[in-house]
Amino acid sequence: MKIGCHVSISGSIDKAVDNAVERECTAFQIFTRNPRGWNAKKLTSVDITNYKSKLKASKIDRFATCAHMPYLPNLATPKDDGFKKSVDALIKEVERCAQLEIPYLVTHLGSHLGTGEDVGIKRLVEGLTKAGDTKNDVMILLENTAGQKNSVGSEFEQLGEIFNQLKPTKKFGVCFDSCHAFVAGYDLRTEKKVKETFEDFDKYVGIENLKILHLNDAKGSIGCNLDRHYHLGLGGIGEKGIAAIVKFANKRKIPIILETPIDDDRDDFENIRKAKEFV
Repeated sequence: MKIGCHVSISGSIDKAVDNAVERECTAFQIFTRNPRGWNAKKLTSVDITNYKSKLKASKIDRFATCAHMPYLPNLATPKDDGFKKSVDALIKEVERCAQLEIPYLVTHLGSHLGTGEDVGIKRLVEGLTKAGDTKNDVMILLENTAGQKNSVGSEFEQLGEIFNQLKPTKKFGVCFDSCHAFVAGYDLRTEKKVKETFEDFDKYVGIENLKILHLNDAKGSIGCNLDRHYHLGLGGIGEKGIAAIVKFANKRKIPIILETPIDDDRDDFENIRKAKEFV
């Protein structure tokens, strides 16, 4: 199975591979730069060579790796300056992924800031389409949202509506986050409900477009819209639901990435071991 977690690049970007191997990952996700700022330090030839060499030596499949967009960009914003900065940041991040040969870049869909879903979706599609014009093989993955105020893309029907407007199609895919889906109102607490939820996802978005699965339990209850990830099996989804999601992804060879907290209850090592037990 392909399973791992979000790993740190602290020190240098190739350290991500060391951290993944240490955690016995067969998949992983990174930020390619500081996620809390707009400016990114340029990748050097040494950075790129070291990262690719370590990845090759690790035997982790390149197609089980992905990067995540930083926090500040908002592709659905109605503000012109913010929109331009966000699109520029997305394009630069796609290019950084191409340099590192990371096949997937996960992005949040953003907030329309109260101007309405139609306005937000129009902006989002415009921004994603511009980034899709980059001449490389990096696929941008749209991540379903938790349904927070002013957000778009929490309902599969709307996510599909956004996804189906994007061209070229080979440049776009989807990342499914289990915590986000659950707190947006999709029941994932039993094997039956997991099956029904993914049937609904397939109807509107298409399972064939699902390239990465973010496996997170939820701190909150179903439909609460609270984006708080929790340890596998200990949150609102619970062990039966998490186990069913793991088996679903594993059967279809979809890489599983954990974004669970690190605290006194569990760390990455324990959550990864727990996910493997569910198989």
